Amino acid sequence: MNNLRRLLQRRPQLPTAFVVILVFMAGFALGNYNAVTFAQTRYTQPEGTEASFEAFWQVYTLIQEEYVSPDGQPVELSTLVDGAIRGMVEALGDENSGYMNAEQYPVLFDNLSGAIEGIGVVIRSNAEAGGIEVVNILAGTPAAKAGIKIGDVFAAVNGEDVLGASQIELAAKVRGPAGSTVNITMLRNGERIDFTLTRERIEIPNIESRIIEDTNFGYIKLNEFTSGARAEIDAAIEQLDPDQLDGLIIDFRGNPGGLLTSAISVASAFVEEGPVVIEDFGNNREQIFQANGSYMPLDIPLVVLVDERSASASELVAGAWQDVGAAVIIGETTFGKGTVQNVQQLVNGGGLRLTIARWLTPNRNWIHGAGITPDIIVEWEPETSDDPNDPQLAAAVNHLQSLLFTPLE
Repeated sequence: MNNLRRLLQRRPQLPTAFVVILVFMAGFALGNYNAVTFAQTRYTQPEGTEASFEAFWQVYTLIQEEYVSPDGQPVELSTLVDGAIRGMVEALGDENSGYMNAEQYPVLFDNLSGAIEGIGVVIRSNAEAGGIEVVNILAGTPAAKAGIKIGDVFAAVNGEDVLGASQIELAAKVRGPAGSTVNITMLRNGERIDFTLTRERIEIPNIESRIIEDTNFGYIKLNEFTSGARAEIDAAIEQLDPDQLDGLIIDFRGNPGGLLTSAISVASAFVEEGPVVIEDFGNNREQIFQANGSYMPLDIPLVVLVDERSASASELVAGAWQDVGAAVIIGETTFGKGTVQNVQQLVNGGGLRLTIARWLTPNRNWIHGAGITPDIIVEWEPETSDDPNDPQLAAAVNHLQSLLFTPLE
């Protein structure tokens, strides 16, 4: 992987980013950096830190010279280094910053490849649930066939406790070659349930589109902000023939995010000019991302569907369209991920995910912990609802239909 990526990663209490196990990571918005240059740069200890690190080296020396492991085997140097780095990053107390070792680092970038070998769930860290929970299940995947449900919390993988694992760590354990098996223990309503699943190669459909039955309203659902998302949306709109449409519904429900560049490009479809997103680095430093000039002048009303699983890049786009009045937002308050992370490759083959800024909507609203509040709130929990219909989509249709009729004078 020769690119570093900037990401808007959701706090692990939800996206963070979701991970599809396969795994999708929730809440990423990634930009491009040069990982090779960074990884080949050598760093020396900053002046004035010798005394502060003296205790560190004392512990290291004592372990090397005196520690005897229960199994009598020597401790690998890489194990000590990984642990030291991980502890230093965890000391920040920031759930969006984290260390990935050389085995875990590639998992971060597999999420946007379009095909992954795994079990087919989207996950997020949830402190209230006590671990990493399932927030979406792809139809027809091993997880769906086995009976794993939304809300299940990963307790163990192949007998190893994972309640304290990060999303990256869990993804690395659950993924594996197609045809291989993985044993997973889930927590469901306080009960442990065991599953044995055979991993599959899962093609990840990123977009679906259709005409809503008995209407002239187009419907487009985007699952993730991949590099090709804008081109897919453009193609879907062209196929729906906007000249024949009375309205358009774009569905970001369950969308955990993706590439920052993709989010800006998608937002620019309905923002003609001006800011799309603002990165605030503190100390009066900021970067303003403007609409990129790819505006699509559709003369039809636009509705965007969101829910609590809409995160990061989804919130960025929905927030931009809401601020400029380009769309009516319908659904539930979004996740609320308002910080920006850089992912930087390290010289040991691992990677560091580090919070470096917060992001603001064009009107300078910081949505962290609060989310995007829809213009029309329609609550729905499909996994627990007895209603087979989709009330949020129905509300979008009703709103568009209300715009077709002009009240009598």
